[in-house]
Amino acid sequence: MAEEILYLTELLGLKVYDLRRRPLGRVRDAVLVPKLHPVRVDRFLVAGGGGYTWLYVRHDQVAEISLDGIWLRDEMLVPYHADEYALRLVRDVLDQQIIDARGRKVVRVTDITFEVRREADGDVLHVLEVDIGMRAVLRRLLQGWVPRRWIRRLQRRVPPNSIRWDLCNIVEPDPQRRLRLNISMEPLEQMHPADLADIVEELSPEDREAIIEAIDTEVAAEALSEMDPETQARIIESLDAGKAADILEEMAPDEAADVLAELEEETTEEILEEMESAPKAEVEELLEYDEDTAGGLMNTEFVAVHEEATVADAIDALRARQDLAETVTTIFITDTDDRLRAAIPIARLFLAKPSSRVSELVRPDDEIIQTTTETPASRVLELFDKYNLLTLPVIDDEQRLAGVITADDIISVLRNR
Repeated sequence: MAEEILYLTELLGLKVYDLRRRPLGRVRDAVLVPKLHPVRVDRFLVAGGGGYTWLYVRHDQVAEISLDGIWLRDEMLVPYHADEYALRLVRDVLDQQIIDARGRKVVRVTDITFEVRREADGDVLHVLEVDIGMRAVLRRLLQGWVPRRWIRRLQRRVPPNSIRWDLCNIVEPDPQRRLRLNISMEPLEQMHPADLADIVEELSPEDREAIIEAIDTEVAAEALSEMDPETQARIIESLDAGKAADILEEMAPDEAADVLAELEEETTEEILEEMESAPKAEVEELLEYDEDTAGGLMNTEFVAVHEEATVADAIDALRARQDLAETVTTIFITDTDDRLRAAIPIARLFLAKPSSRVSELVRPDDEIIQTTTETPASRVLELFDKYNLLTLPVIDDEQRLAGVITADDIISVLRNR
């Protein structure tokens, strides 16, 4: 009887028959070659001759596949040999952890579902889903003890739990093998950084490093920013100094400084040596401050203009920092010596004439709530709570604007306490 679907656990142990319908051996694995076809089983690994001889059966040598066995239409089989482009489903996927890109979680594979398709003169298998639920566990427990068709009837009482194959991402630590197997990181790169961070934190240290190294550097930086300091440090110190520097350059300077502060001094120096001069200088400056002070909490990413600047100048300054577009709520006004004079909401710029000076937008009741680089972190928290602040400017001993603490920075502090 022809089948529409077949499970990997049902495929394993199926007898393979030659043209005279004599058994040649039993299936031990199914192999994909993603560079040739993303979902078609390219060949079967068959154990014959008492189990000591392993042979390959190509997909185009198969006449029929069912629960009763595999019948061949071509007997020119070749001995098994290692293939660096092959993904063996039993060895490489079954019982392994994979990433469910849809559910944004790490899951363990308990079975694999195939679709049986009739193509040309024979049946072929296409991978449909990865099974992760109790139905697959039931199949595996009963396989070999209960007839396959009986198991199918029994499993109807258990709801299925599966993930489409195209929504699965295999974790492969070896970068060369990832390339050969055509494993794409695109589904992970499209996730929200917080979701990706949760996934990476669930993986083993080796797999964490593999994912961070494989994905886009900017995406890696965003995900790393969502992790706890200890995990950040472990991942960064496991990477090559050059790769670690590339990621830290994409992070906000204060976040990069926080990560480096968790590392051994020698490791920090190696990474700093690999960083470009501009971000390196910002990070080194922040590393000089105690982490429990305003200087240790602040970041140097803000927009400030001279008090003689026009509204048009201020808007140009904002456009020049498009990377801050989603986070900047306040624009700071300084004098010729970079001393802080005022702070105004960005919304006022868009309500004023472009030719107006920014200093004219300052209202008499505008009070600058500010702090110094040496202010204890506990006092900073009090200021945010007392005045319901979104941003808090930080000045140095000479009243110059040194940095800004944002509500996000405070949330991170509270989260890591």
